[in-house]
This record gives sequence, C-alpha cells and structure tokens, in this order.
Amino acid sequence: MTVTIMLLLSIVISFAAFGYAYWLYLWVKKQPQENKTITKVTGLIQQGARTFLRRQDRILLAFAGGVAVIIFLLLPAPVWTGSFSHNIINAISYIAGTLLSALSGKIGIEVATIANGRSAEAAQKGLKPSFMVGFRGGAVMGMAVVGACVLGVSLVYLITGDTQAVLCFSFGASSLALFAKVGGGIFTKTADIAADLTGKVELGIPEDDPRNPAVIADNVGDNVGDVAGMGADLFDSNVASLAAALVIAFKLDNALGIHTNVLTVFCYAALGLLASLLGVMTAKISKNGNPTSALNSSTYVTTGIYAVLTAIATYLLKISWYVWAACILGLVVGVVIGFTTDYFTDDTKKPVHMVAHASHSGPAFTILSGISYGFLSTMPAMIGTGISTMISYKLCERINPAYAGDYALFGISIAAVGMLSIVGMIVSNDAYGPIVDNARGLAEMGNLGDEVLEITDELDSAGNTVKAITKGFSISAAGLTVIALLGTFMSEVNDAAVELGMDLVKGFDAMNPLVFFGMLVGASIPAVFSAMLMLGVDRNAQRMVEEIHRQFNTIKGLKEGKVDPEYNKCIDIATHGALKELIPAGLVAILTTIIVGFVGGVYAIGGYLVGNILSGLLLSLFMSNAGGLWDNSKKYVEAGNEGGKGSEAHKAAVVGDTVGDPFKDTAGPSINTQITVVSLVASLLSTLFLTMSIFK
Repeated sequence: MTVTIMLLLSIVISFAAFGYAYWLYLWVKKQPQENKTITKVTGLIQQGARTFLRRQDRILLAFAGGVAVIIFLLLPAPVWTGSFSHNIINAISYIAGTLLSALSGKIGIEVATIANGRSAEAAQKGLKPSFMVGFRGGAVMGMAVVGACVLGVSLVYLITGDTQAVLCFSFGASSLALFAKVGGGIFTKTADIAADLTGKVELGIPEDDPRNPAVIADNVGDNVGDVAGMGADLFDSNVASLAAALVIAFKLDNALGIHTNVLTVFCYAALGLLASLLGVMTAKISKNGNPTSALNSSTYVTTGIYAVLTAIATYLLKISWYVWAACILGLVVGVVIGFTTDYFTDDTKKPVHMVAHASHSGPAFTILSGISYGFLSTMPAMIGTGISTMISYKLCERINPAYAGDYALFGISIAAVGMLSIVGMIVSNDAYGPIVDNARGLAEMGNLGDEVLEITDELDSAGNTVKAITKGFSISAAGLTVIALLGTFMSEVNDAAVELGMDLVKGFDAMNPLVFFGMLVGASIPAVFSAMLMLGVDRNAQRMVEEIHRQFNTIKGLKEGKVDPEYNKCIDIATHGALKELIPAGLVAILTTIIVGFVGGVYAIGGYLVGNILSGLLLSLFMSNAGGLWDNSKKYVEAGNEGGKGSEAHKAAVVGDTVGDPFKDTAGPSINTQITVVSLVASLLSTLFLTMSIFK
C-alpha cells in the first residue's frame, strides 16, 4: 500500500467521524426541553459562551495573523533569499492549524450548551436517558476534534509532502490551544471561585442558587474552559504527536529508500479514530447502572478494538512488531496512568477521605494535606512516562542497527501516537463532565425535584472522576509527545548542520554550561507561567466578588429571590479579565524560548526543553491532581460526611476547593500545552539558533 492510498483512507475515516458526530448532534437536539426556566438559563449560558469565544477569537486570530506573517518572512529561510513558495505554504499551514483548533472548540461549545438542559430534563425519566444525552453530547466533541486532527495532518502532508509544513500546522494548533486553555481557564475559575466564596461560605446558599449573580458565569465557564479549552488542548497534543512522528519517519524513509514509517504513522492514527468511533457507538448503560463504570468500560472497549485493528494492520502491511509493541505500550501506559490518577481524586478512595477529615481542623490542614497527596500523586505518572519512553526506545533501536538512534526516537514518537490513539474517546468522556455539571445546576434552577437532583449528582460525580482520569492521561500523553518533539528538534538541527557542513548534535550533556543554563531557565518557565495564570484568576475573582457584594447590597429583593440578579455584569467581568490576562503568560513562554536560543544556541535550547519538560510535567500533574482531590473532598463532605453541608469541615473544604480550582482547571492543564508550544518553536527556529546565537 502506498502512502497516498493511506492518506486517502485517513481522510475517508475522518469524514465518517464527522458524519457520525453530526448524527449525534441531531439526536441530542431532538431530545425534549420543555421547562421554561431551564430553557431561559440555557439560552443565557449559550449566549455568554458565544460572546466570550467571539471576543477571544478576534484577539487570537489577530495574534495568529501576526505570527503567520513572521513565518512567511523567515521559515524555512528568509523570503528574500528566494524561498517564496515554501514560506507561503508554511504560513498557510499555520493558519489552517489555528482555524481547525478553534473550530473544534466552537463545535464542542455549541453541542454542550444544548445538551446540558436536555440532560437535566431527561433525568426526569431516569439515569440512563440523562447519561446518554450527556455522553453523546460529549462524543460530538470527541469525533470532531480527532476527525479534524487526522484530516488536517493528512491534507497538509498530501498536498505539500513537507514535514515542516506539518510542524507549522501543529504550531498553529498549539498556539491557539495555549491561549484558548488559558483564557477559558481564567474565565471559568474566576466565576467558580467568586460564586463559591460568596454563595456557600458567606451567604450559605446552595451551589447553583439562581440568586447568586455569578452562577450563570460559572456555567458559561464550564463550557469555555472544560469543553472548548480541553478540546483545543487534546487537538494540539494529538497533532503534535503525529508531527513529531512524521518528521522522524520521513527522515528514516528517505535514508532507507522506503515509505513504511510514514505509512505507519498515518495508519495507526486513522485506526485510532476508527476505534474511538466504534467505541462511542457501543457505549451504553443499564437502567440503574453506574455512570463511572460505563464511561470506563467504553475506554476499555476502545483500547481493545485499537489493539486488534493495529495488530491486523501490522501483519498485513509488514510493519515491524517492535513498532506495534511501542504503540500499544504507549496506549496501555496512558490508560494505567489515568486510573492511578483516579486513586488520588476519587471520593471513594482514602486520600479524599483523609483530606475531608483534616478539614475538621480548619482550612490550613485542608491545604497541607491536599498539597501532600498532590505531590505523592505525581510519582506513578512520572515513572509511567519514563518506562514507556525507555522501553519503546530500547525496542525500536533493534529494528535496524545502522539507524538505531533514529529508530529509537521513532519508537518514542510512536508510543506517543499510541497513547493518544484513543483520544476521541478521551475527549468524549472529558466533555461529558461539564455537560452533566451544568445539567445538575439547571435541574436545581428548574425545580425538577430531589429525585432528579440525586440522578444529576451521580452523573456529575462520575464526570468529576473521569475528568481527573482524562487530565492525568492528557498530561502524560503531552509529556511523551514533547519527549518525541525533543527528538524532532535534534533531527531538525542535524539536518541543518549537514547542509551547512557543521558538527552534528549527539546529545545534551548537563555538564556543558550552555545546556545547564538552558535547563535552569527552562525549569523556571512552568512555575512563572502558572503564577501568572493564577494571579490573573486571583485579580479577576476579587473584582467579581466585589460585584456580587454590590448586587446583594443594592438590589432590593435579590436576597429573597423576588428579582433576578444582573448576570451579565459577572459574565463581562470574567470575559474582560480572561482576555486581558491570556496573552502575557503565553508570550513570556514563547519569547523566553527565542531569547535562550539566540543567546546559547542549540545546546542551550536542548537543555531548556529538558528542564521545561521535567518541571512542567511535575507541576501540571501536581496541580491537576491536588485540585481534583480538593474538589472531591468538598463534594464528599457535601454528601453528608464529616459533618455535611454548613459544618466547619464544609467551610474548610470549600476553601480548599477554591485554592484547587485554578490549580486543576487553569494552570495545571495549561502547562502541557505550553511545553508543546515551546518545543515546536524550538524545532521551527532550529536553523536560526544553530547559525545566529551569541554563544556556540
């Protein structure tokens, strides 16, 4: 089979995913929504989400336009040297990556904001109908994200045959994802923190009480942060893993005069989309089933389907079984990491119970115990990522001793492709979470009764558990991807070195002062990046708390529920603050990379990427897991444990959740996108860093 045929098959499978996503969208839209209050609030959420995305996209597209001009002028070489066609292709590829990433998020928002109310009303008929609306709403996002990823990479490579164009496409997806995740994360946590502190702690009113002016902004935030932001994030990770694998595969195939390795990348990616498609189709739950078990079993089924399909393809296409083993290793490790993360965040497990119990002694002990368990939770994922890297490296270096180093790096990149192969199912599970979270709030606002609230609480709890699993999975997958991108950076540098007659880069020795300089700077960036995001949430939340106080103090009848609050004021505060804060943090990461490259050259950048990867993985895992732990500790207390709602333990647990919110939904999941972005910047500018640095 030729690469062209495989690319065409990949495109066909992508369109099949789009077709199924459209069918799911129509199915969700057909579900009844009759409650007038829910219809009204759903409209407000949809309007708020659309307004935020529209304003955010204007800023991001202006930024993308500026970057596209720079790419046109400089990559792969200055345009005035006569490389016009290559430069324009790279610029167009970059723009295509940004547009597809933005489109994926917009599709997710549109379906999530119609699925939430329908999921709430379906709960009147029982758990199964409500679950299916929530899951199928999330699956639209899953199919759209991965379909767009496979389609985009396939078309760019089919049209250009150039791996640098694919890297530019990936950079477009990554830069958009970085800012979308940052903007959405700041928006959602601004509203969530302000609503919790003023509602639960100060006023003692329920979580989704319509008297709270921040409650609609909170529901909007669930969509722009956890749906659009996470969708763009996983789109970016998937594209980056394919780009890294393609660069190395293309180099190997050129050296050996074959096309097997490029064929393998597209084959495994397309089969991952097909497996996710089949997995979503088979997802089901019994009348009184367990939502968490149903979501997890769908992941198991998709994993099994993928393993079988790739084994058959490996046999038929005569792909090395070492490559297949590396791919499946990445997939299995990704799933295992996700479920080890679950131990530290699930409200049925000991860590959550211990943090809830510590809350009796006040918020200081809630914070101390949560931080401690958060740090402990990083070890399984770090070790798992290391094991998959080491074994895939050792397996694939055996394929051809003459090209052992290149095949070893290809093994790591294929492990990353494998880990992200079922990302369609992962996104479906992840988008389910905010849909049923909104459904729970809408059920309360629509006065659907205690029985419906119990069902939506159960669905919401499953969403929180699975969301913690998918975050652990996505962070680890990003870790493996950026390790592969480090190999891509070396490959790009050495290709340029060969052309220029310079010495090849063999590796990055920590005793080299340039490498060590880069490591120190790189390790500091995730911490600085996180601080900037959380300070943004802090500033914005304080402004919203002041606005909530103003409304309760000046609007007569608001406390009694006789008049509606001014919801739009809180939505405006969250929107303005998020858009103000989203650009500086991303620019710090990108500009620091460029400065380090021009100061210390390729060795400093190699060290910079190593430091950035290690520090970023550790911090993102810690913050995501600690935040999830605090969130579920609060929910565990609210379920009637350790004194229940209104107790001192509950107030302390709410404070812990408030600290954890920007950890798990703003800084933590944004760091892995930041790592990917700086890795791609390093690869794209590698020739300039090789030839134009101050220190060589």
